[in-house]
Amino acid sequence: MHTFIRYLDALTSEKLPLQIYRKVLAIDKIRFVREASLASLSMIKRETLLKMLNTFNNLTYKRATAAINLKKCEAFAGLPQEDLQKIVEFTAVKFLEKGECLFREGDKANNFYVVGKGAISLFRTHVSGKERVLHIYRAGESITLASLWPCKEYSADAQALESTQVLLVQKHEMLEILKRHPEQLFRFFSSMCNDCRTILEMIEDAATQDVETRLLNWLLKQCPNQDANDRVIVPLGMTKRNWAAELGTISETLSRTLGKFRKEGLIEVNRRTITVLSPARLTTRINSNSE
Repeated sequence: MHTFIRYLDALTSEKLPLQIYRKVLAIDKIRFVREASLASLSMIKRETLLKMLNTFNNLTYKRATAAINLKKCEAFAGLPQEDLQKIVEFTAVKFLEKGECLFREGDKANNFYVVGKGAISLFRTHVSGKERVLHIYRAGESITLASLWPCKEYSADAQALESTQVLLVQKHEMLEILKRHPEQLFRFFSSMCNDCRTILEMIEDAATQDVETRLLNWLLKQCPNQDANDRVIVPLGMTKRNWAAELGTISETLSRTLGKFRKEGLIEVNRRTITVLSPARLTTRINSNSE
């Protein structure tokens, strides 16, 4: 078995959990033995191994990862296990490299998406060529829930900010599930409204607030208790350029603003994290900006 795992790892940069490999061998043992003797694995041609790996990724790995990631998504919370498994059957797992497009404005809205790993930027491009980031989706968040309704085309572009795993859920089949669960329909509607509200707030903030206030609000939203005086460590799962784009500014301005907040004793800046020293002080600072 370990020899088999080493061969698969050598053929893909995506090293998968050992328990998933074990599940594959347990479920598909007969098929694998039929295609190639595990005892003489060193004699298997590369093409055969690639075929086995492709089958593995498209079937067993898809079922395992889709079920886990769908459960983490707010839109699917509370859905009966039986229906969740049905959704898995018409869910595809897609891997995107940094900069790769998930969909473009005007593409047919046949699916909606759930981020399993990584990050997806939703943005629109002005006629001048300038991009405006609407929202950045991270693990567990669903994208374009509006495509479940009578929506024929996507109204923005979506692109991977890093190596990303996305679940593609087919629109028609998902609607059939929702018809049998009215309470789940309301859950999806609520999730969709939250998504829209977040995007509208970002657009409004960019139009009415300065960079300092936008950054303060962003940091405060990452704090579980916004009235506390305890330190909060905020992980940064994106580059400074992408962070600046989400805030509607540029990297240089973001760096200057972070430096200013650090000198004021509001935050500590590290390579991959920002430490908010006191959420309550951020609130006070925001209020002083609005006066």
